[in-house]
Amino acid sequence: MPIKGLIFDAYGTLYDVHSVQSKTEQLRPAKSDLITQIWRLKQLEYTWLQNALQGYRDFGFITEASLVFALRAAGVEPSQDIIKSLLDKYLDLDPFPGRGGCRLAILSNGSTAMLSALVKNSSLDAFLDATISVDDARKFKPHPECYALVEKKLGLKTDEVLFVSSNSFDVTGAKHFGFKVAWIRRGGLAAPASPIGPAQMYRLLRANAETLGYSEDYTVAALTDLITLL
Repeated sequence: MPIKGLIFDAYGTLYDVHSVQSKTEQLRPAKSDLITQIWRLKQLEYTWLQNALQGYRDFGFITEASLVFALRAAGVEPSQDIIKSLLDKYLDLDPFPGRGGCRLAILSNGSTAMLSALVKNSSLDAFLDATISVDDARKFKPHPECYALVEKKLGLKTDEVLFVSSNSFDVTGAKHFGFKVAWIRRGGLAAPASPIGPAQMYRLLRANAETLGYSEDYTVAALTDLITLL
């Protein structure tokens, strides 16, 4: 079955979640790397924890709660000024370069409001056929009900989709669901330097392949490499 749609993860795939460090650097330069890395790790952990608890609070809540955790863990008082400034940056993340072909859509853990602001601020909304939030499933990826939203929203069968993500947990979830999957592998190949800093620790945890047996169909280094797969 030919591929009729490219479905992208948003955070970490189309948008650089670590571009928030430009703002944390302005606010707390001595601790910007630590805050940025803990924030993203805890953000993912909280989505999985919410799934396990069988409760749902949207990604806006999760993002703020994980930020408060990261600030406190780094020894920074989570004032409203700091929180608002960093959350505002999350609505205007830097996009990675490159655009694909055929039908294009996002499937993201982001809330509907967060994604609407993000794609508008980056002007990506002009290129997308749909922006799908897991709000409609009231679960977070990698729960199968999240990936099932693609057929509900776009009418695309499982074997008509190439799902694209840079997040290895998302690759596992999409492959388990039955999609063809392209993993954008950014980093993770180099041997770790010593001492290991927060950013490198994040890459070692998140930029290497999972080992549960759900392997991607394709591995590419950047969004611009996807054209060779179509």
